[in-house]
Order: sequence, then C-alpha cells, then structure tokens
Amino acid sequence: MLRALPLNRRGIPASRIALGCMGLGGGWDREPVTAENVKQGHEALDAALSIGINFFDHADIYTRGKAEKVFGQIFKERPGLRGDILLQSKCGIKLMEPGDLSNSFDLSREHILSSVDGTLARLGTEYIDILLLHRPDPLMDPEEVAEALHQLKASGKVRHFGVSNMSAAQIQLLQTYCDEPFIVNQLHMSLSRISWVDAVLSVNRDPWKDITFPEGTMEYCRAGNIQLQAWGPLAQGLFSGRPLEGQPEKVVHTAAMVQRLANEKGTTPEAIVLAWLMTHPAAIQPVIGTVNPLRIAACADADQLELSRKEWYELYVTSRGEKLP
Repeated sequence: MLRALPLNRRGIPASRIALGCMGLGGGWDREPVTAENVKQGHEALDAALSIGINFFDHADIYTRGKAEKVFGQIFKERPGLRGDILLQSKCGIKLMEPGDLSNSFDLSREHILSSVDGTLARLGTEYIDILLLHRPDPLMDPEEVAEALHQLKASGKVRHFGVSNMSAAQIQLLQTYCDEPFIVNQLHMSLSRISWVDAVLSVNRDPWKDITFPEGTMEYCRAGNIQLQAWGPLAQGLFSGRPLEGQPEKVVHTAAMVQRLANEKGTTPEAIVLAWLMTHPAAIQPVIGTVNPLRIAACADADQLELSRKEWYELYVTSRGEKLP
C-alpha cells in the first residue's frame, strides 16, 4: 500500500507522479516559441492528465524560459485548465551569458523576486503553487531569502515554498530565518542514482567514495513532513529501452531484471523503475522528465505497483554492483 504524499497530508491534492517540463519549448537557445512547441506541450499535458497527473514542474531557466512560455500559451488556449492543475517552478540558477565563465547561483532577494515575476509573466498566471530554490548558493544570506519569501507570500504570488538539491543542514539554516515552512526537497534519485540509499548504509562505516548525498537528508525530510521529489527518476531510459552498448555490466543486469519484473507483472519497464522509488516508505514523488506521450503513458501503472522487499533489494544490489555488508 503506497503511503500518502506529504503534500497530500498538508491538504495539497498533488498526484503521486509529477511531470517535469524541462523538455518543452525546443532548444536552449533564444529562438521564439513555435506552434510546434505548443502542440508538443498540449500532447504532453494531455498524456499526463490521462494517467492522473495534475502536478507540473517548471523552472525559470528551462529552455531559457520557453518551457514556461509554452504553458502560458496553453493556458490562453484552455482557460479553464489553470484551476485544475498544480504548478511548481524554481529559481536561483543564472545561465551563462557571453563573457561569463560559468553558470552561477543567485538566491539574493532581488533575484528571487525578479525571477518569480518573470515566471508569472511567462506562465500567464497570478500565482505559483510551489516555488523551489533551485540550487544551494554559497553566497546565500538566509535573512534576505526570508524577506523575499515573505514578500512573495504576502502578495499572493506564491502559495508554498520548497528547495531542490539541498541537504538537511541547508534547509535547517533557511528554516531558522523563514516563517514559511519548506515543504518540498527535490533531489536526484533513481535506480541509477542510488547514493540516497547508500548514505543510509554508510553510517559507522567508511563512506563509499561516490557518495555525495549527505547523511541524514532523507531522515530530516521524512521527520519534517517534507515532500521528497525525485528528478531524473527514469534514469533517461537507461533501464527501459535505451541502447546499452558500452554500459557497465551492472547496468545491463539491472535492465534485464527490470524487464523480467515488467513481464512478470504485466506492465512496462518504466513502471517498474518508478515503482522502485515509490515503494520506499518516504513516499517519494517522481518527477518524470519525458515529454514523449508514449513514454508518459508507459508510466501509468507505477502507482498501482508495490515491489516486494525481496524485489526492491534485488534491484538495488544489482544496480550498485556490489553486495551489501
């Protein structure tokens, strides 16, 4: 039996799976949004709605704002849609411009406020259901963040707040200064990105060299009723049909096991990969990144499946390519 999402326990009627919209809007260039881009958006949206998804994840930087513009055009063409869905967007990453050495992060008060205004204009909506701070900013002043979030809440522009890619300590620092609770933490988790499980096992042992997931993050979020969202949960098709030539043996074996379980349960490899995440008692909400209607439809059974403990561990151990201690 799948557990209720922390978002649901807060009275937010979010679907068990979310659709990530990074693939909408064409390339990461400055070309205008086309009619074909909007058509793709309609098709992805309809595919998601058809399997019960009502939660859509954006960011101000996705295809340099064009993903949000696509949704804005969809809302113009389907004026009754906005009230039926939940919109989440993110801010805090500044994409590299000519003359810059790199992308950078900016959680200053000014950047947060201007980013939200830009998102609302592109989406053509008066509010965002949830705003996430996209990446940790080493120069972040939590008091500045608190001022920005207070202003956004008071103005009605944002209803709820969360973070992405942050540790328990980083959330705690922000929460110390912010009156509004942080109700989401979106992290990179999938059957191919398993350090969130490895971190649990590393306590009182030499941590494995590839662990970058801070110990205690999962536990902190679970204890605080913070919704854990998984970005990249389908692992870019690694276990559901992507060519495996040149892939490590553990990937090949895991893909074969996923396919075997899909055959046994009469479902798709995509559903098995998502079910592995969703079986976890933390009630993880996968944010699928595909905008291909067929691949979206292939995820339909995921919230009806629950792997046995044996199946869950077999997939985990096979994916990590090393027996447990």
